[in-house]
Amino acid sequence: MTKIKFQLLSWLVAMLVPLALIGLGLRVLLTPFFLQVEYNMPYFPPDEYGFTKEDRLKWAPYALDYLVNSEDISYLGDLKFDDGTPLYNERELRHMEDVKRVTQGALNVWYLSLALLTLLGIWSWRGAWTQVYRQGLMRGGWLMVGLAVAIGLIVIIGITINPDVFFNFFTGFHSLFFEGDSWLFLYSDTLIRLFPLRFWQDAFLWAAVIALGGGFALGLGLRSASHPL
Repeated sequence: MTKIKFQLLSWLVAMLVPLALIGLGLRVLLTPFFLQVEYNMPYFPPDEYGFTKEDRLKWAPYALDYLVNSEDISYLGDLKFDDGTPLYNERELRHMEDVKRVTQGALNVWYLSLALLTLLGIWSWRGAWTQVYRQGLMRGGWLMVGLAVAIGLIVIIGITINPDVFFNFFTGFHSLFFEGDSWLFLYSDTLIRLFPLRFWQDAFLWAAVIALGGGFALGLGLRSASHPL
């Protein structure tokens, strides 16, 4: 019975690791630093409706801030261009409310996974099953490597070979969290002008790279410290 319990605990740790690493990638992407890097990429598509890089760097941080702060939608709804026109239309604002709910839910899952990994680590140390805990971390690292490689391949194929591959993945991703076509907009809408498809391709790719690095660090770094039960 004890061996089965330790196996279950090890796999619980392993399942929590991808949640922690994906959450880390998400949190890094929700920073002005990522916007600075992304908008300064030489291949990043220009806005055919007139946004300059400086315009994007002015307005995009408001969207990211809204996703992680406690403000209501008026935080974005009150934004206006110099001529007094609202930055976002009603459809965009409704979508951003949905995105905020999904984002903050994902961040709460990240916080919970980190808390559980920490508590399990303390328990393993006090309960003398540290090796089991480390083995779970290693397994979780390799699970994350496999998932990150799969996502990375989807993005790379979508960029270099067949755009439909990433678009279908992107559509499926949205169908999990949003109803109908609430996430589709005109190319002239602010959200698309600030965050075109290439932005999301790079975001998924960078998230995969961050998670891949963490997965390799756990999978390779702990292999000598773990052993089968």
